[in-house]
Amino acid sequence: MSVVEELLRSEKDGTISFGDYLKDSKSKVDDFEFCGDILKVKTYNELTKLERNGLLVYESVPGTSVLNLNAKEDGLEFFLEGPEDAQITLQLEEDTEYSLSIDGRDAAPVKTNLGGKLSFSVELGEGKKVKVIIKK
Repeated sequence: MSVVEELLRSEKDGTISFGDYLKDSKSKVDDFEFCGDILKVKTYNELTKLERNGLLVYESVPGTSVLNLNAKEDGLEFFLEGPEDAQITLQLEEDTEYSLSIDGRDAAPVKTNLGGKLSFSVELGEGKKVKVIIKK
């Protein structure tokens, strides 16, 4: 179990980690500077949400912990933990097809809507860490 006790932190490898699904009440961090952007995280057992410069980046229901989120030109990579299965919503490029790999298993290609949102489900459970890779 690797909840992010600081709620949001930058890692030595240039990635970020955020989210504490063990919290019973809403907690947040505002105005966290990272690579020229302002990040905000809200997290607790029912929801984890990350915004960059006021725009959605990541949301999960119920709450999760995201470890080593690496945003690249062609997509995202991160590790995900949570107590139960979660619905994930990401903000990416609009009307674009992405490949999705969850824990080494490729899913069917997925396409963002006209608003750029991509949603998918992940099977989680206590003590289980899952790697998610999303590429254009």
